[in-house]
Amino acid sequence: MRDMVEEALKASEIPYEEARPGAYVVTLPGQRKLATVAWLVLGDQAMLVEAFFCRQPEENHAEFYRFLLSKNGGMYGVHFCLDDVGDVYLLGRVPLAAVTAEEIDRLLGCVLTYSDDWFNRALELGFASSIRREWEWRASRGESLKNLQAFAHFADPERP
Repeated sequence: MRDMVEEALKASEIPYEEARPGAYVVTLPGQRKLATVAWLVLGDQAMLVEAFFCRQPEENHAEFYRFLLSKNGGMYGVHFCLDDVGDVYLLGRVPLAAVTAEEIDRLLGCVLTYSDDWFNRALELGFASSIRREWEWRASRGESLKNLQAFAHFADPERP
């Protein structure tokens, strides 16, 4: 099974490393979320797929969690979940009998799509005040706002 996973990861040309036997750390490059780090961990009966999405929200908790939970029903292979401190992850388990190179590609594609497509909206819901403060702080010092442009519609006070 390890050989098949390694061959699938090599064929995908996605950066990865084997952190320990049967546990792979994969770095998925995104556009909105610059990178999503995912784990593929082979167990006795299933392969775990896990990726950090974002830390626990600072505000607007109900709307933040409602947004993520509304996505779970239509997702393939992984779903949103929380850890003990409230940080958000994408998590899934696949029976070893179903693990193929195609399935690994599909799962990693789903992790990347869900993480990249919904990251900005999640930040907007759960961290708007911090984003506004960061925008104001950078603007007042003439610092780059490039990586905050996705939030200009609500963070830039000069925008109508």
